[in-house]
Amino acid sequence: VQLQASGGGLVQPGGSLTLSCVASGITSDTYSIAWFRQAPGSEREGVAYTYPSSGTRWYANSVKGRFTISGDKARNTVYLHMNSLKPEDTAVYYCATRRSPNRLILSAWSRDDMYDHWGQGTQVTVSS
Repeated sequence: VQLQASGGGLVQPGGSLTLSCVASGITSDTYSIAWFRQAPGSEREGVAYTYPSSGTRWYANSVKGRFTISGDKARNTVYLHMNSLKPEDTAVYYCATRRSPNRLILSAWSRDDMYDHWGQGTQVTVSS
């Protein structure tokens, strides 16, 4: 499995950005994909999670109502639509997936040790 994240950049506070994660090598229709982020000096934080076969979408409280995770199965791509961006959203954003086809439980999806494959990260900077 390989993940390729892209779409990062510099955006002003209040602006929007959409990140893409292209997944190759996922052969099952049941899989999990999550977005994480890591700011300098901080631990990696789970941002959003999707389990497309059940329509599950979960979000960190810090981004709920501003970020949306979605997928395009035909393009093997998962997106993170980010609106109303704040300076504290500045971080390197990663997408991740796991070998297990099972859906994670709500209390576990944001743990980075639940995931086996990671994309290379894309920088998002929110600044005026």
